[in-house]
Amino acid sequence: MAHLEVIPVSNRHERKLFFNLPWDLYRDDPNWVPPLRMVQKELLNYRYHPFYDTAEIQTFVALRDGKPCGRIAAFVNHAHNRWYDEQRGFFGFFETVEEEEVAGRLFDTARAWHAERGIEAIRGPMNPSLNYECGLLIDGFDEGPWYMMTYNKPYYGKFVENYGFRKAQDSYAFWGHVDMLEEVSKRLYSLSHILLDRFELKCRRMDTRRFDKDVNTFLEIYNQSLISTWGFVPMSKGEVKKQAAGMKQMIVPELTTIAEIDGKPVGTMFGLLDYNPRIKEIDGKLFPFGFLKLLRKRKELTRVRLISTNVLPEYQSWGIGIALVARLVPDALAWGIKEAEFSWVLESNDLSFKTLKKGGAKITKQYRFYDYGPKDTTRNAKFME
Repeated sequence: MAHLEVIPVSNRHERKLFFNLPWDLYRDDPNWVPPLRMVQKELLNYRYHPFYDTAEIQTFVALRDGKPCGRIAAFVNHAHNRWYDEQRGFFGFFETVEEEEVAGRLFDTARAWHAERGIEAIRGPMNPSLNYECGLLIDGFDEGPWYMMTYNKPYYGKFVENYGFRKAQDSYAFWGHVDMLEEVSKRLYSLSHILLDRFELKCRRMDTRRFDKDVNTFLEIYNQSLISTWGFVPMSKGEVKKQAAGMKQMIVPELTTIAEIDGKPVGTMFGLLDYNPRIKEIDGKLFPFGFLKLLRKRKELTRVRLISTNVLPEYQSWGIGIALVARLVPDALAWGIKEAEFSWVLESNDLSFKTLKKGGAKITKQYRFYDYGPKDTTRNAKFME
């Protein structure tokens, strides 16, 4: 029988084995989109990323007679554990051939790594947190992912659940066509003007003359607005700076909205063009010319992923989200947008979930977060045991 081993990645050669595995695994899968290689290396801590200022990671690669057949990363996100006052580890960047033994050995290894740190509860997949790509695709394998959304083999869910992981939360991708946007625009127009008059609310797109400031405004409101969201941990100042630098190149102002009251930003909404067809074309390589190909003739990109609608907590009952959408829709239509994906939406986000369903958006993909080990991982509960 072929020899199977799982080893910690500790040198350049092993990092290469870990990193390149998906290109072998998905070679014949037309729906797979490679990651942006430079970004992926940063998120794996193979290059510097500020997320790891307060987090630990160890990557592992499974070898069958020396040939890579699986991989996994184990994390301790200290920011998460401080925020929730719990002891929890995470796994991510999980890939495996269709052999349950390989998956089981990978999970065994990740659990052992966490156990060495006194951690029994594990959640995932996170790549490496909710602020980045996350979740395991469990339904909707008939087409590829949209920009910055995960994709995986259909058998992964079975392997994860057979090992003993249980569902923690599901998230969904909703799809809408331009025809729906036009109808939504008509219904929102009168409602948004009532809000604009009642609260002296002003909505605008991002200002290219103060682009850096506006990008930071988006991320600051994002951090403040999601504090009650399941599993969310605010990005650090270093992460905000890093994200702002990356987003600056990808955002188009027409697909953004900032809502202000008396000059104070209180809500934001932004979408990102679906760059995945371009990323596939350049095979995830930004250099030497990939970045130019990625951003060329962006008017030809007619799909937008609407990532986030965020309102400061003290204004969340005012209906500001309606005004944010109402301002963006006409610009999206003028751009030539044909399709939109609203993703991801947690099942516990009752308001967004019901609003999208009521508006006619269709669920096209379902993702799952899994937990393993004790359900109560707070330090206080641990001390009481």
